[in-house]
Amino acid sequence: MTLPDIKNDWVALSRRVLGGEGIRRDEALGILKSGENELLGLLHAAFLLRQHYFDRKVSLHVILNAKSGGCSEDCSYCSQSSASTGVVPCYPLQSEEELLQGAKQAQEMGAIRYCIVTSGRSPAREDLDRITSAVRRIKSKYPLSICVSLGILNDEQAAELKAAGVDRYNHNLESSERFFPSICTTHSYAERKATAARVKLAGMELCSGGLMGMGETLEDRVDLALAMRDVKADSIPLNFLDPRPGTGLSNRPRIPAGDVLRTLAMFRFVHPDREIRIAGGREACLGPLQVLALYPANSMFTSGYLTTPGQGYQADRRMLEMAGFKVVEITDA
Repeated sequence: MTLPDIKNDWVALSRRVLGGEGIRRDEALGILKSGENELLGLLHAAFLLRQHYFDRKVSLHVILNAKSGGCSEDCSYCSQSSASTGVVPCYPLQSEEELLQGAKQAQEMGAIRYCIVTSGRSPAREDLDRITSAVRRIKSKYPLSICVSLGILNDEQAAELKAAGVDRYNHNLESSERFFPSICTTHSYAERKATAARVKLAGMELCSGGLMGMGETLEDRVDLALAMRDVKADSIPLNFLDPRPGTGLSNRPRIPAGDVLRTLAMFRFVHPDREIRIAGGREACLGPLQVLALYPANSMFTSGYLTTPGQGYQADRRMLEMAGFKVVEITDA
């Protein structure tokens, strides 16, 4: 039996990247178009980059859906949007005590970052006051890094969050500029990029990624990865569509596991030293292969997502331990 013909030397490409040479757009696209017989070689090459910057460490993040449902925006992938007919929990912003309790639980699970997320276009005055007050209390009590995701910000709101002690702000671009109008019409790609710029200007880290599997092309995925360079994202969460009933994308098929892994590898090659997080859709799209996502990615959510559960914290810890990964402790971060 002859060995399969490997058309691309992925290790050579990883060495070039480690030498400081960024990959070209056509090379990034080639990763997404690579064949099944190349997948393990590709993951190995991506792991060389991940290992260089992050060793075998995995940072755990816990997300709190602090305000759910009733969103005015029409994002076609989201079960909390105004366009969705799906049934989701709907409640106003949680109390300060509930936000603190969520931080306590994140601390007990060994998370290094606690993520407070609210539905809606942008934060109301009273919501911003409650969140900034809660953040100050959390920071005085726990050594957690705090990330918040509250929608579109103006300069004053960004400055308030920074002053309260928020370390990182999440605002995903979601897809390419070309494809974005296909999934949302109530705000623009330019507004998203403007919020990302305000976050950086205010001195916070920027968490910005996207959602794959909405009907975008492979070229759109590459363009999203390159857009992350433009906004200087510090952390890149990658979600993979797990279609929600009642949304405009409810009938979309899930992305095959191999394509999930190729996408993660492509983002690692484009962003060798950035935190890349496997986020929503991990369990649904990868199933028993999900641990392979951590060969290109170095971060993951545990204990579920906004409106969907995960496989559970204990199962996540067992998975990491069996694969020889080490959970990052707060003292290491």
